[in-house]
Amino acid sequence: MQQLLLIGAGHAHAFVLEAFAKRPDPNIAITVVSDAPFAAYSGSVPAWLSGECTLRETQMDIDALCQRVGAQFIASPAVALNTTKRQVTLADGSVLPFDVASLNVGSTLQLPQALNTENNNEALPTLLAMRPLSSLHQRWQALKEEVAKLPQGTQQNVVSVGGGAAGCETLMSVLAQLRRQRPDIDWQGALISASKTLLPGAGRLPRWLMARALRRTGISVHAGVRGHALVAGGVSNDVDERIKADIVLWATGAVGQKWLKNTLLPLNEKGFIRVNVSLEVSGQSGIFAAGDCAAFTPPLPSAGVYAVRMGPLLADNLRAACHQKTLTPWQPPRRVLALIGTGDGHAIASRGAIGFAGKWVWLWKKRIDARFIARFNPPIKD
Repeated sequence: MQQLLLIGAGHAHAFVLEAFAKRPDPNIAITVVSDAPFAAYSGSVPAWLSGECTLRETQMDIDALCQRVGAQFIASPAVALNTTKRQVTLADGSVLPFDVASLNVGSTLQLPQALNTENNNEALPTLLAMRPLSSLHQRWQALKEEVAKLPQGTQQNVVSVGGGAAGCETLMSVLAQLRRQRPDIDWQGALISASKTLLPGAGRLPRWLMARALRRTGISVHAGVRGHALVAGGVSNDVDERIKADIVLWATGAVGQKWLKNTLLPLNEKGFIRVNVSLEVSGQSGIFAAGDCAAFTPPLPSAGVYAVRMGPLLADNLRAACHQKTLTPWQPPRRVLALIGTGDGHAIASRGAIGFAGKWVWLWKKRIDARFIARFNPPIKD
């Protein structure tokens, strides 16, 4: 009996569990370890932030999926991995052996410095880090509780640091919810982008559509500068300017989980796990990594769609590794479709140079996301 250990409950591992549910293998025992029985689907998070759906409607029921497979689920995250002894230590102190393992643990963020200043009239802005995703609901709830206490008639400046799709979408979604929650407050938005253009890597038309959406939402853009630190009353950038902020959404600087640094896994400069074309960790036979925590060559953009595309092949290669069979290389898609919500019931579609926007794009995105989540969840009983 081969012990297959899935570390983390990301998108790729949901596909692995689904594959083993469809084609069980009596010679493989599967265990999944994660910090919670529910895992958020990143594509639905903006709809939840904007108040268009509940948190539960964004989540995959990993525990129920494990029951379908006959896998064991343990609600305790990994905190250490010994590649020599082939065992993982969990936060609850238990130690699990494995023959084959896969990591799909996502990423976290390198948070900004909080610099003390002599200006005692202004406080440091409130920080909302967008990663790790598993605990975002707790940070978001705490921020909304603080917003509920704000005095009427004041102005609040919300600044997002990160000019990619995630930074733009998050800022527009959060502003939509805050404006709905406290219409008596003047909400102003600003976006700080290290790139000189929005949506780096996208075509001219998708970038123009995004710039238009930001203008319509009343968001100013500071392009070509990098958010550096939190200071009294705002965010400082790398040219020593201060951008006024009361709330800062931090959506940049993705790095690997801290506990990975204490393993013998090969990591790149950002702490992500180096993998080869089969998604097997470089130099570590029988250990795999997928999704945001994996460092592919050449590097892939940070997007959940890549973890989704990795999932079916990862399932095949984990099965093959358990039976000492040849692994199959994974070929990343040359272009992927990005559907980016704008917080107002509309969305932008971007694929290479092609771009279009409208309410119908948002409805299309919601249908795709709902189908994806339903795929991994048990049917709702009447």
